[in-house]
Amino acid sequence: MSAGFVQTYRAFAHNNAWANHRLLTACAALGKADFEAERSGFFPSLQRTLNHIYVIDLFYVDALEGGSLGPAAWKNEVPYPSLAELKPAQAAIDRRLIAVCDALTPELLNGAVRINRDSHIQIERRDRLLMHLFQHQIHHRGQAHAMLSGTSAAPPQLDEFFAEGEAPLRAAEFAELGWTEDGVWTS
Repeated sequence: MSAGFVQTYRAFAHNNAWANHRLLTACAALGKADFEAERSGFFPSLQRTLNHIYVIDLFYVDALEGGSLGPAAWKNEVPYPSLAELKPAQAAIDRRLIAVCDALTPELLNGAVRINRDSHIQIERRDRLLMHLFQHQIHHRGQAHAMLSGTSAAPPQLDEFFAEGEAPLRAAEFAELGWTEDGVWTS
């Protein structure tokens, strides 16, 4: 496995954090009632869906870091009831995931991750677990995006992946996140 392949995971981690930042920033236009309102989706509100993303990120990032938190991660299904609490917590877990991906080597990608399932320890290859986590995030952000479409807040564009020619369009958001294009793409 080449270093370029490792860079793909780094880019996915950054894109994930950027998409979360965009979505949570858009949700900031909502009042408490709209954020908590019941909507169509697997987790029937923006509050519950976005907290689910955080909780599962916490579960898997802890395992990727070598922790054993396990199902205690979802002991509280809504650990951050307000967007003001959730946004910095999500940003922190996103930074942890970026750090995990920044530390990857081709050998680590093939390595095993131990996941505490309480009743047993599940063993997964790191590359497969990361792809699972990214897919989970994309899936539930899509649901939140659809929910946001039913509010007065404009849903942000989430369907792009750092097109080189569109760098100027995301420069302000990258600055908010403390990133540069070179920092995302340089391994």
